[in-house]
Amino acid sequence: MKLLRFGPVGGEKPGLLDSDGQVRDLSAHVADFEGQTVSLEALDRLRAIDPASLPVVGDPGRIGACLASVPNFFCVGLNYAKHAAETGAEPPKEPILFSKASSALSGPYDPVVIPRNSVKGDWEVELGVVIGKTASYVSEADALSYVAGYCVINDVSEREFQIEKGGQWIKGKSAPTFGPTGPWLVTADEVADPQNLKVSLDLNGETVQDSDTSDMIFGVAEIISYMSQFMKLVPGDIIATGTPSGVGMGMKPQRFLRPGDEMVVRVEGLGEQRQTTVAAD
Repeated sequence: MKLLRFGPVGGEKPGLLDSDGQVRDLSAHVADFEGQTVSLEALDRLRAIDPASLPVVGDPGRIGACLASVPNFFCVGLNYAKHAAETGAEPPKEPILFSKASSALSGPYDPVVIPRNSVKGDWEVELGVVIGKTASYVSEADALSYVAGYCVINDVSEREFQIEKGGQWIKGKSAPTFGPTGPWLVTADEVADPQNLKVSLDLNGETVQDSDTSDMIFGVAEIISYMSQFMKLVPGDIIATGTPSGVGMGMKPQRFLRPGDEMVVRVEGLGEQRQTTVAAD
């Protein structure tokens, strides 16, 4: 299934994208997509519904983030070999974990707001993983069975806030609109191999990131298993699994976001995002 949320900010409804590309209204069956409503059991109940029985939404309008909210917005840093190389960092021996504030979550076509005092805004196409079952001390062999689905994420970053201000990375990752997510939550049964997906990002019509998930240092199963040794993952948690090379920080000379820039963000089979940057008020 390809699940989505449509409507104005704060008034989104849950929907399903059918095989003909039409949006079908799921609001009679589920209140929204978050937490337990994206558990594996809840998704099985939705899967049993005949899409043809659902009302067609003629004009869905705005598409929101594919999740209304997230218990945790986790991220993995320096997880593509070529990206680690472009930053001058040694490839990590274990996954580097950090978080984005859950308030960074935004829609796939919403503007990205460059925060006040920002000078080094950057882009990061990422494969997002949504957890569908409580995971604690999970083996790598079993880890993918805990996945509800996958989505596109742009892990928008402010490098000065992240790196030069000291402390943890979270403050360079968490400004409002720094977490465009969607357009769809694609259930795990539609993704044969999460380590064989093309990922790309265009900036103002120029392809700056062009890779695939096989370049990950730690694959999805290893990430989930590793994280579950230290914390309990719960339904609705999202994990941004790292970005490939081609970020602005790694360019020579470096290149950073300015108001009016346009980003087009893609992960194979999971849809496309498009954001324009605007200055904060």
